[in-house]
Amino acid sequence: MEKNERVVCEKAVLVGLNADCFKPEDTATYETLDELEALLETAGGICAAKVLQNRHAPDPHSFIGEGKAQELCELLQATEANMVIFDNDLSPSQIRALEEITGVTVLDRSALILDIFAQRAKTAEGRLQVELAQYQYLLPKLSGMGKSMSRLGGGIGTRGPGETKLETDRRHIRERIDRLRQELAEVRKVRAVQRERRIKNSVPVVALVGYTNAGKSTLLNQLTDAGIPANNRLFDTLDTTTRRLKISDHLEILLTDTVGFIAKLPHQLVEAFKATLEELEYADLLIHVIDASDPQREAHIEVVDRLIEKLAKPDVPVIRCYNKADLLEDVTACPTGEACVTTCARNGVGMEALLSRIESVLTGKLYHVTLLLPYAEAGALELLHEQAQVLKTDYTADGVEVETICSETLYGRLRRFIKEQKA
Repeated sequence: MEKNERVVCEKAVLVGLNADCFKPEDTATYETLDELEALLETAGGICAAKVLQNRHAPDPHSFIGEGKAQELCELLQATEANMVIFDNDLSPSQIRALEEITGVTVLDRSALILDIFAQRAKTAEGRLQVELAQYQYLLPKLSGMGKSMSRLGGGIGTRGPGETKLETDRRHIRERIDRLRQELAEVRKVRAVQRERRIKNSVPVVALVGYTNAGKSTLLNQLTDAGIPANNRLFDTLDTTTRRLKISDHLEILLTDTVGFIAKLPHQLVEAFKATLEELEYADLLIHVIDASDPQREAHIEVVDRLIEKLAKPDVPVIRCYNKADLLEDVTACPTGEACVTTCARNGVGMEALLSRIESVLTGKLYHVTLLLPYAEAGALELLHEQAQVLKTDYTADGVEVETICSETLYGRLRRFIKEQKA
């Protein structure tokens, strides 16, 4: 996939439709338009104006209605904007109609998010996933694409597969999609081998999830010195980073950062990033990182909760980590309880409480036992040194006698070797 340098600064009018027939998560509001403006700025553009249209239902032809579309033309001229971006998803015919009416490029929210992902992907795997998502987005739209398909790079919405005349080559696109899926299938095989090794070694996997820009990467850096970029912008992290983290003397985990979620996340991205997001399906614990200072905090929590329900394994434990607490006037505004922790990852506040909560969830009850391991089972001793607290080791004629404090999981695996158990 080729990268194109932007030659002009995109200046866009942002438009949203609030329709009675839409589901709450699909409609546009002033808050979602504000988020769309943040997405535009992330992509390198400038917001010239924002328009929210209220209708009972979208217009089949122009989405917002002919009269509103003409008002949009006047607004474009007044602001000298060269693009319109909709907060809703548009059909190919609606995009074509709006471009004919306005004379400028028209994009929808999904196209803007895909463009940001195209900018952010750095690893080979990330670029494969973004390219697949772009092709899957474009394929059903080819017959209706207008100006946005004819432009050859140089701005928002044109990165990626824009120079191959997609509108006349469906077969090429389908073949490319098949190849990308095959390559990503190989990536998933490698992940599966790595996952089997982790399961064999009983190393728990903890995944950081959350709304984009909630502070997941900052939290990972604070806990593990991962050194990954952590900037105050949307979708700053696309490529998964995993680091080992020693929680205590008897618990070590693999901590994984994941791509941030967002409202109206294009389903093509969820599908394309399956190789990355499937880590959630196998995680032993999820840490839902929440921006405690976010005015839309509760709505964004619901977005992430819905995606967790869709992507994670059933009944996986979740710790809610209310981050950026330093930005709150009243820290008591954060919920408390066994499944909640308040932190400021940037300053390292609340890290001990978070680690303690992780240990409590993963280890459950701890067992203080003395084991007599036959010399043929010497590998179990190494496992105990890696994942438990070994208090004493004696080599006897009958085997290795080990006094240890271990987790419920290890206790279950080694209980046949128990010589003595303390309360």
